[in-house]
Amino acid sequence: MALQHAASGDRISLKRSDDDIASFTSVALAKTEHMELMRILVTKDRPIPEHKLEGEMSLVCLEGELAVDAYGTTTTLKPMEMLYLSGGVPHAIRASEDSIGLMTILLHPC
Repeated sequence: MALQHAASGDRISLKRSDDDIASFTSVALAKTEHMELMRILVTKDRPIPEHKLEGEMSLVCLEGELAVDAYGTTTTLKPMEMLYLSGGVPHAIRASEDSIGLMTILLHPC
């Protein structure tokens, strides 16, 4: 079954459900030609390994604490704090406890 993305004007719940840890680490909430909006779940024993995205991205910590390794340093995000990264910047994301973030990725820089 294909994942149903939200349409413009849809309300999106960002709350974690009981089966999140067993089922997935991220969910694409909405996707357009230029942007992808994802809710990510980073568990303490399952970091997101270093990678890079072509487009710019922002990450907002919603729950827990997210540690982002980029530019040779670690930035720790607590709830309601965010980080912006330029496109092409290698980064990894870790958590000392199960944590939720909201990530926005620009897919095709203008």
